[in-house]
Amino acid sequence: MVLVIRNGNVVDPQAGEVVGERTVVVDGDVIAEVTTEPFRGEADIEIDARGRFVLPGFIDAHVHHTFPTMDFARLSRLSMTELSIAMAQCSEAMLRRGFTTVRDTGGAIAGLVAAVESGMTIGPRIVRAGRIISQTGGHGDFRAASAVDLPTCGCELHTDHHGNAHIADGPDACRKATRHELREGSDFIKIMSSGGVASPTDPFDAVQYTPEEIRAVTTETDHRHTYTTSHAYTPEAITMAVENGVRCIEHGNLLDAATGAVMAEHGAVMVPTLVTYRAMEELGEKAGLPEVSLAKNRGVFAAGQRSIEVAKAAGVELGFGTDLLGEAQPLQNREFAIRAELEPAVDVLRSMYVTNARLCGLEGRIGTVSVGAYADLVVVDADPVADLAALADVDAVLTDVISRGLPVV
Repeated sequence: MVLVIRNGNVVDPQAGEVVGERTVVVDGDVIAEVTTEPFRGEADIEIDARGRFVLPGFIDAHVHHTFPTMDFARLSRLSMTELSIAMAQCSEAMLRRGFTTVRDTGGAIAGLVAAVESGMTIGPRIVRAGRIISQTGGHGDFRAASAVDLPTCGCELHTDHHGNAHIADGPDACRKATRHELREGSDFIKIMSSGGVASPTDPFDAVQYTPEEIRAVTTETDHRHTYTTSHAYTPEAITMAVENGVRCIEHGNLLDAATGAVMAEHGAVMVPTLVTYRAMEELGEKAGLPEVSLAKNRGVFAAGQRSIEVAKAAGVELGFGTDLLGEAQPLQNREFAIRAELEPAVDVLRSMYVTNARLCGLEGRIGTVSVGAYADLVVVDADPVADLAALADVDAVLTDVISRGLPVV
């Protein structure tokens, strides 16, 4: 199958510029040619992108397929069949918003990945952490406070409802949970080292896990030539994680200058997810987000805005993520507008296309319009270098999505 995009203005995220009008030739699911010369061969599909801009498909480094609603009580009652259908719908919707690769940072989604790869359903390329690893009462423990812990093995390892997390306490349990997820095919591992907004029983500023527990996880991911990322908000939690081998911090909203320096010294990346706090503020109560979570969310968005400035001043590399749950997921593209208020457009584009590609382990294959890369592309009506915020209005600017070499229709 040969697909040709003619006359589009190609964007080079690495250079941070529009390189000019090009013809992009796709053969199968790979870009075969990017040229200023007319295409003389026969195309099965042609797209005239004159006056528009051709970009690599968007990349979201922090999504969750296993949270189709912010109403956690309702989520706990969903059958596996209902949850599976909801996850497939979520995946398709992200692709239609232009996100051709996503990094799922927690949940048992091996079946969804297989369904997408086989063509049973459509969706982005999915790089996955598998089940989150959380301490009892940590940010990955969504059980009611009155729930009785019934460990399933001698090392006190428990898997929560629907398989979103391993509840693991102590280095041995953390090590076993990590090995279990790597055995199942997880691309990287995520732990929880601080409290969070959504979880019901942990204070937002709680520090979670110990250095020994974290090191048990990061040693295993090092041995498998991958990495550990950590949900963390507070300076103490971030520092403890990074100093014990964690290579990426999710959120980081309470980052301070001293902690930013530690992150930069260790080469740790931070993935901000600002739109989720705005979305929970706007939609959470109506969607059924528990009051305890609504209360914890207040002020977190403003803190996250400040963390961008702190991270950049310290030289911390930033990724691009959203972390939207359930009813808020249609707001995914609004992260472009939020980040555009805080950083130059070229920096945000590099975060999404360069840093995210590395976090996904797909450098050179995604995030670039170049020969040999995957044919995952979007065509838009706005120049993202000049007006990044325009990408927030997906219905107004997104004209074509190409995934695996084929138009998404």
